[in-house]
Amino acid sequence: MTPPKVVVFGTSGYAGVHLRRARAMHDTAEIRFVGACDVREPAPDARTVLPDDAVLTDNAQDLFDRTAPDIAVVATPPHTHLPVALTAIAAGCHVLLEKPPVQDLDSFQQLATKAQRAGVRCQVGFQSFGSAALHALRAAIATSAIGRLTGVGTAGAWVRRDAYYTRNPWAGRRTLDGKSVVDGSLTNPFAHAIATAILVAGKAEVLPATIETELYHVRPIEADDTACARIVFANGIKIVAAATLCAEQQVDPYVVLHGTRGKARWWYRSDVLEVNGERVPVGQPIDLLRNLARHVRDKTPLVAPLSQTRAFTAFVQAVRDHPGPQPIPPGWVDTMDEGPQRRHTVHGIDKFVESAAETMSLFSELGVPWAI
Repeated sequence: MTPPKVVVFGTSGYAGVHLRRARAMHDTAEIRFVGACDVREPAPDARTVLPDDAVLTDNAQDLFDRTAPDIAVVATPPHTHLPVALTAIAAGCHVLLEKPPVQDLDSFQQLATKAQRAGVRCQVGFQSFGSAALHALRAAIATSAIGRLTGVGTAGAWVRRDAYYTRNPWAGRRTLDGKSVVDGSLTNPFAHAIATAILVAGKAEVLPATIETELYHVRPIEADDTACARIVFANGIKIVAAATLCAEQQVDPYVVLHGTRGKARWWYRSDVLEVNGERVPVGQPIDLLRNLARHVRDKTPLVAPLSQTRAFTAFVQAVRDHPGPQPIPPGWVDTMDEGPQRRHTVHGIDKFVESAAETMSLFSELGVPWAI
């Protein structure tokens, strides 16, 4: 069977990862990488990554007319995901859509409906959904190794310097040009943690009963750089997520399953898994583009279909509708280095983030002095 033809929307930032991944799969004849599109000046190395006969253009319709692709990878800014994905679907393309897929449930439903009517599928770029650790985590629940699941916590503490917020026009924004961006700590850099926690809890397609959000920031940005949230489902299962981009030290983010008899922890970036304190081997992850290509070829089930991000989208919408982050008082903040390398750290934030995930508590419930 002829390999599916793939195009990539976007050439800068994380889109570069998709370009290189597509090229690698092209070179092994798993796909045909036939083109890319960027409305801005393409990244300097974009042309060198593309195959010699691939199309590079700034016009989507031109790309579709010249390549007739089977799959479109959408790695454009968050607030452009919906229109670009809908354009690809209208052209009959299956879509690999970067996270967060969209910013509200209306857009989610519109995307799902259009894809269904067009007879195409939408895979979302949550790489963690392809991890073999998910099978072990589900087994820990099914076999009662950790007892009955009561909730899932997530913790992430990263160092981000000023250059992170100047890398593109939408970084750290809640809106841009009248459109929702929602580029907060939990909705973009740590989106994998929340989406995966919801998935493991078996609630990915279920709308939450309640969502509580506490958003804060150190920098003079629109969005949060430190946040926590609690998502509660009708059966009482809770998800508590805490994160900061103002860490004292870089910490590998993790998901912790709380059971009546024990706990399971998964450091999803390094794919390290422990169940009740014992290391559990994890197999090789499933690549999302390869998975989608195989779905196009032989109907292999998707590992990260759009349907599995419904509850996560409800969370993104709740953050979007929040009145805005509260500033963390300067007395709690240290500033180091200068220029693009300047960084801010919040006193004790690494421990606050971990405590939230481990105790399933919000910052305000932990007695964090600046938390409201």
